Amino acid sequence: MKILITNDDGLTSGGILAVKQAVEDLGDVTVVAPQTQQSGVGHAITLMKPLRIFKRKLADGSYGYAVTGTPTDSLILGSHYIMDEKPDLVISGINIGENLSKSITTSGTLGATFEAASHHIPSIAVSLQIDREDLKFKDGVSEIDFTYAKKILRRVVKNVIKYGMPENTDILNLNIPAKPESDEIIQSHLANRMYTTDVEERRDPYGHPYYWIKGDIIMKDDADTDVNNMHSKNQPVITPLSLDMTVYEDIEKWLK
Repeated sequence: MKILITNDDGLTSGGILAVKQAVEDLGDVTVVAPQTQQSGVGHAITLMKPLRIFKRKLADGSYGYAVTGTPTDSLILGSHYIMDEKPDLVISGINIGENLSKSITTSGTLGATFEAASHHIPSIAVSLQIDREDLKFKDGVSEIDFTYAKKILRRVVKNVIKYGMPENTDILNLNIPAKPESDEIIQSHLANRMYTTDVEERRDPYGHPYYWIKGDIIMKDDADTDVNNMHSKNQPVITPLSLDMTVYEDIEKWLK
């Protein structure tokens, strides 16, 4: 079992080391991730400038590879250049902060798994809710306890190794609460949104306007959605995803 580990928080994130620690005895592990924080880049790929790869020592003394690009770039370089063979499994995470709802299309964590799935590689995206918003979007965050998240992730990975991916599933999106009340993982469907959306205008010292896109996290949603099950029940949630976004409805009459 060859496992490629990546993320969007960067090679120095404690979350990527946590994934390695959770699964390194289950297969041959390779760690390839962006050199710097890449949250929110979605499935972006670098085409108009060269990429570089740097071999770097991780906190546990082992080595990983830092890529001067996006999570998708890291996945491609890892699976098509750094590794001798295509990986049997890709794990992206552990992301610092949850990745819930249909907003996952903007997530760099999910972006890497979308790319892996397009190459027919089974993929798991794993994210951990945190209580401190100031820990998000930083390079090298280490003051987070990943113990519980590692246990839940390991259970999911062992199921994939033993049984394969669930039928018609390309990606498993796993989200873990900061303060879990149960080890039971709830299958959930995607909520419509994870954040509200707003724009704040500010002025620089010269009076010129600039803008921040911002929003508040949505804590409650319809029953059986990932947002509601994790935030209201404080339990891990998993959503099986498919790359096939086709709507299988006959629109011939509409076209005419």
